[in-house]
Amino acid sequence: METINASDAKREFGDLLLKAQHEPIGINKNGKPIAVVLSVADYAQLEALREERLKAAILEGIDHLNTGKVSKGSDVINRLRQRIS
Repeated sequence: METINASDAKREFGDLLLKAQHEPIGINKNGKPIAVVLSVADYAQLEALREERLKAAILEGIDHLNTGKVSKGSDVINRLRQRIS
């Protein structure tokens, strides 16, 4: 991933947008990474992956509820208290 500093990104914004269509571009400020500019297609793919992970986590939670693999919050707190005592 190409990385540029924030001043250059500001000055060369049009070029930055064109480059981002081919690969994500990192932006640093004061030598530290602060942002990444990516294409709409890459962003859509990232969002789709995030949605898939969320759906999988929800389905796993529902499965745990259906199979009784859950604990009451008070039971969890009590077990944690016993561990630190």
